[in-house]
Amino acid sequence: MLCAVAAGVWFGVSTVAEQIESALPAGVREKLAELDEQMIEIEARLGDPAVMADHNVVRDLSIKRAALEPVVGGWRSIRAAGDEAAELEAALGSDDVELAELAREELPTIRARIEETAERVKASLVTADDRRFASVIMELRAGTGGDEAGLWCRDLMQMYEKYAGSKGWSFEPVDVTADSEVGGVRHALVTIKGEGVFAELGFEAGVHSVKRVPATETQGRVHTSTATVAVLPEPEAVDVQIDWANEVEEHITTAQGPGGQNVNKVATAVHLLHKPTGVEVRMQETKSQQQNREKARRLLTARIYEIERQKAEAERAAERKGQIGTGQRSEKIRVYRYQDNIVADQRLDQKFQTSKVVGEGDLGPMVEALIEQETARRLAEI
Repeated sequence: MLCAVAAGVWFGVSTVAEQIESALPAGVREKLAELDEQMIEIEARLGDPAVMADHNVVRDLSIKRAALEPVVGGWRSIRAAGDEAAELEAALGSDDVELAELAREELPTIRARIEETAERVKASLVTADDRRFASVIMELRAGTGGDEAGLWCRDLMQMYEKYAGSKGWSFEPVDVTADSEVGGVRHALVTIKGEGVFAELGFEAGVHSVKRVPATETQGRVHTSTATVAVLPEPEAVDVQIDWANEVEEHITTAQGPGGQNVNKVATAVHLLHKPTGVEVRMQETKSQQQNREKARRLLTARIYEIERQKAEAERAAERKGQIGTGQRSEKIRVYRYQDNIVADQRLDQKFQTSKVVGEGDLGPMVEALIEQETARRLAEI
């Protein structure tokens, strides 16, 4: 038993079971068990012939499984190693000298493997909730700066389209209000779908400020303009329960253009009001009332889910210790200085090149740095 104690001292605990409890606090183990159950359910659904016939459902489930696999796979490995170690610990007191010696040799290796896997699991765990979303609705609005703000909003939209293309994500404009005079965009709704889309683009929510000489400037002066970006994860129907018949008012009108004039003589625009929250959505992008209704419902669902997500995050923040949660995104997040060719993210120390980030849509290095920082922050709060 002396060797067993010595091995325990090396890890700061006397048994492997205590080692696991030390590395993974109770709240974390509960979360891991919950995700394990979700993985079992997803795998069962993927084995259902009725589900396999719908490629959209299969795609979404496969993305969720890919997000859970590093976490759940690691958790299952830890439990299996714990069972194996328990047998070896029991063998330490055996009368069989060879068996006891084998246990003494094997235990340190298993302990080291558990320690390493636990750290990897925690790092994956704190981003698992973000990675399970296969689709987001991004909303861009021109802020201060007049025509230049509209041009900046357009440039941001094009930047995200390039980045989505480089990641193999789909990029679908849902509703765009353009400024026909200068070619800018006043407001845009875009659906972006793909693996890891919210985990990466969630950091883009906030105010984006640009300092540059606008195309409309005749004297070469640098102007400061802004655009705001909101990123809403698209939940499944089971994540948000809406009583469409009793909780939502629907109005059908003709589409409206700049200045309020009718641009469509047929009533196809859909206006939804969610009475419990006061959230309103209007959709008029297509000439089909049914398509506008479907898009409006998706946007309303995403906005209500975001309200609930932020509410839950605020509650978790009050008792953060031992909890796994999603950190709030900063309000003022980034400045793009064109004359210096610098992008300065307020959350990072390092700088990036405007020509790469905006011109080429190369957000990868910045996103990786933000994910690494956020992962470290969440791990520190476990």
